[in-house]
Amino acid sequence: MKQYIYKGLIVLAGLAISSSCKKALEEKNPSGITAESVYSTPAGFETLVNAAYSYQRWWYGKEEGYSLSEMGTDIWASGAGDVTKDLTNYINLQGTNTAITTEWQQFYAAINLCNTGVNRIGEAGLAANIRPIREAELKFLRAFYYWHIVETWGGVHFSLEETTTAITTANRTPVETFNKQIIQDLLFAVTNLPATTVDYGRATKPAAQAFLARMYLSQKKYTEARDMALAVINGGYGFTLLPNYADLWEMSNLKNKEVVYAVNYSTNLTLNDLIDPILNPYGHSRGSNNGHLLFAMKYDDQPGMLRDIANGRPFDRYMPTRFLLDLFSENDARYDGSFQTVWYANSTTRPAGMKIGDTAIFTTKKVYAPAGKLYKIFDRNTVYNTDGSVKDQLHYVSLSKFADPTRSSANEAQSARDVFVIRFAELYLIAAEAELGLGNPDQAATYLNVVRSRAAKAGKVADMQVSGSQITLDFILDERAREFAGEQIRWFDLKRTGKLLERVKADNPNAATIQDFNQVRPIPRTQMDAVTNPNEFKQNPGYQ
Repeated sequence: MKQYIYKGLIVLAGLAISSSCKKALEEKNPSGITAESVYSTPAGFETLVNAAYSYQRWWYGKEEGYSLSEMGTDIWASGAGDVTKDLTNYINLQGTNTAITTEWQQFYAAINLCNTGVNRIGEAGLAANIRPIREAELKFLRAFYYWHIVETWGGVHFSLEETTTAITTANRTPVETFNKQIIQDLLFAVTNLPATTVDYGRATKPAAQAFLARMYLSQKKYTEARDMALAVINGGYGFTLLPNYADLWEMSNLKNKEVVYAVNYSTNLTLNDLIDPILNPYGHSRGSNNGHLLFAMKYDDQPGMLRDIANGRPFDRYMPTRFLLDLFSENDARYDGSFQTVWYANSTTRPAGMKIGDTAIFTTKKVYAPAGKLYKIFDRNTVYNTDGSVKDQLHYVSLSKFADPTRSSANEAQSARDVFVIRFAELYLIAAEAELGLGNPDQAATYLNVVRSRAAKAGKVADMQVSGSQITLDFILDERAREFAGEQIRWFDLKRTGKLLERVKADNPNAATIQDFNQVRPIPRTQMDAVTNPNEFKQNPGYQ
C-alpha cells in the first residue's frame, strides 16, 4: 500500500499532536480547508485511513522501536554504538529518553487519527461495501497502537474521542479498560475485514485474527488464544512456513506466504517519510527501514576489509548476548539463517597471502584456536567474559536478517525492506503456549514441532523434535528467541509471561540492574511537564 498522504489534510486530523500533550508546533492552514469538508468525501477519507497506517513506521523498522522492543531483554546487549543504553541496561532510565518520547507522541497522534476516522466515517459518503472495511481497518489500527501503549507504559491516557484542539489534562485508565477495548476493536475487525487484499500492507481478517490470538495470550485467555491461532492455521488462507528459514530474509522474497501482517516500505524511498514536515517533523535521518544498520558489527576496521554494500553500514548498536547464541543447537538452521559469522576480504590492502574473496574475519560462539590463520578471529572468549558479560562491543556474531544488499551505496541508511509484524510461525507458537497454559504439554509439543521441523538442518528433523515432557514456559520462550530474534517482540514476550526480571538477571549480566518497576517505561518528561492535573496524572512509579 502506498502510505503517503496530502500534507494539508494531516494537520486537520490533529496528527502532529498527542491526544494529551500541548501542541508543539504552530500550524497554518492557508487553504482554509477544514476537516469537515475533507473527511466528508470518500477521497478525503481515504487519506485519513492511509495516514493511520503510516504511523506504524515510527516503530517498525526504526531504531526507537528496536530499542523499546528488543533491548533490555535476555537476548541483546549494547554494541559500542548504542545510543539508548538507559533502555538497554536500565541505568538511569527516565522520561527524558528520546526514543520513549518519540514513540509516545506518534502513537497518540495515531490514536487520535483512528478516533477521528471511527467517529466521522458516517459522514464520509463511502460506498456501502467499503465503509465497514475502512472502519474495521481503523479499529484494527487503534487496537494495534493501544496495545503498544498499554504494554509499554501501563494504564495511562485513554480516549475514544477525536481531539481537535490542544488539551492539557490527561487521565489514568486501568489496563483492563485498554484490554477490553483492544479485544472489542479486533473482534469488529475480524468480522468486517476481507480475507485478502490486493493493496499490500492493509489489514485483513487473518491479520486481525492473528493479532487477536496474540492479545488473548497476553491476557491469559488460553482457550480463546488457541482457537484464534488455529482459525488462521486452518482457515484456508494460503499461509505456509517457507521450507528454508533463510529464504524469509531475501530482499527478492519479502512478499512471501509466511507473512500474515507486515509494515511495508516503498522501493521509492521518497515515499517513506524521510523528508516530511508532518510525519517526520523531527528531522529523522532514516525515513525508511533502518534495521539493517543496527545489528552489524564494526567490520571495516579490520585488515582486508572496506565498507561495502554487501556487508552493510555498521552502526554497531546491538549485539547478541552469549545466552542467545547458545540457544541454537548444531541441528538448527536458524543460526546460519539469522547471523553473519564470516566477512570476506574486499580491500586492496590486505595481509600478505590473503586474496580478494578469502576469509578476512571469522566470528564464532565457540572457542576457536587462531593458530596459523591469516584472518582475524573473534571467538567466545574474545567477545564475552566468563560470566557472559560483554568484553568486545565492536566485533561479534551479527544478526543479518535485515541486511539489504540492494541499497544504492555502502553508506545508504534507508532500506525498502518490509517489516514482518506477524509471521505464520507465530500462530503455532501461540497455540503451543496456550495449550501449555491449558495443561496440555503433549499438544503444545505437536505445534512446536511444526516450527522446529522447518528449522532443522537437512537430515536432522528427528533430532529437532521435542516431547511434552520437555515443554515448559521457559522452553517456549527459548524457542521464540530462536525464531524471532530481532523481530521487535522480545520485550513484550518476557513481560507477558512474567519472566522479564528473572531472565534478564539470569542471562544478560549487562542489564542485571533491572528492577520491578522497569516492567513499564517512564512517561515522557515533556508529557508530565505539559499536564495541568499532575495530582491525577502521575509519573510511573520508580521514575522521575
